[in-house]
Amino acid sequence: MSLDIKNILREMISRGASDLHLKVASPPILRINGSLSMLDMAAPSVQDMVAVAQQILTPSQREHFEKTREIDFAFGVPGIARFRANFYVQRGSIAMVFRHVPVEIKTLDELGLPPVLRDLALKPRGMILVTGTVGSGKSTTLASMVDIINTEQHSHVITVEDPIEFLHKDKNSIISQREVGADTICYGDALRYILRQDPDAILIGEIRDAESMKVALTAADTGHLVLSTMHTIDATQTISRIISFFPSHQHQEIRYLLASTIQAVISQRLVADAGNQHRYAAVEVMIATSTIRDYIREPEKTSLIRQAIQEGFVQYQMQTFDQSLMQLYKQGRITIETAMHASSNPHEFSLRVKGIQASSDTTWERFEGEESISTGIPDNLQ
Repeated sequence: MSLDIKNILREMISRGASDLHLKVASPPILRINGSLSMLDMAAPSVQDMVAVAQQILTPSQREHFEKTREIDFAFGVPGIARFRANFYVQRGSIAMVFRHVPVEIKTLDELGLPPVLRDLALKPRGMILVTGTVGSGKSTTLASMVDIINTEQHSHVITVEDPIEFLHKDKNSIISQREVGADTICYGDALRYILRQDPDAILIGEIRDAESMKVALTAADTGHLVLSTMHTIDATQTISRIISFFPSHQHQEIRYLLASTIQAVISQRLVADAGNQHRYAAVEVMIATSTIRDYIREPEKTSLIRQAIQEGFVQYQMQTFDQSLMQLYKQGRITIETAMHASSNPHEFSLRVKGIQASSDTTWERFEGEESISTGIPDNLQ
């Protein structure tokens, strides 16, 4: 095999890349701080890619890949790192994407995440969702929150993941990690029996459909803490997406169930500094106050959630994306162009930067002052 995959993975780690892309007739490509960079290496051949697949995949994984033409899994390379991988077929040949999964689980402080997430992780019951696009840090945030439970509580945490990314060792809690395809046939089967396995907290790798959402809501409603992720961009869209999973005649029922069980929605976006050397997290935090629960129950009020978040920092430690971006901008971590590009409301953000605002509006003062807390996230955040 002319393609030395271990050497390429080692180069990926040494350069601090989050992802590695391999495909036939194209040199290996790394994603560093969100941007793609081509390595000065020979392009792999069809035979090279087949050989890499044979080297990495187990016999059962090979059989699955031959049948479905795509597979998700995680694996470790001794002396290098742990990776999440996806193999797929494009234009008749194998292609691969590897993502670096840090072995060490970082704390909230090390990740630069809002300290209120610690309080949320220690909630005895309810549902907490971490949302964002692919590569925005959802898995890393959840791993940190599970580690808080593991360290500070005596609980049984069951995870259902596809695949398992971060490996948790038992501390004061018991962590049972189940991988779809290896430890259970499918998400549906694992979730169907999970409440019979005596969990205190449940981590669902991703809520994808009505079935997994129904299990999450039921578990939260029966006194368990449920942690999961969704591919939504902010709290308001998350609420709307959850409702849309179900038929219209169930919408009001789901709204009431969601309003009674949701504890928080944490949404993340990674933004780069001017030199594209570091990325920082802009984080929206919605805490389920009585006002927000009312806004969830009433369809005509759901659009008011963003305003409630903006006004809720002092009392509840909530914050919107734009408030978080303002803090990063005032700290000199990101440029105004980057902030505007990532902003949910660029026009309003521009007025804020120019100092144009209502005299009675004090909801941004904490984010415009010099005492703003650090919100940096390392480049390899998953």
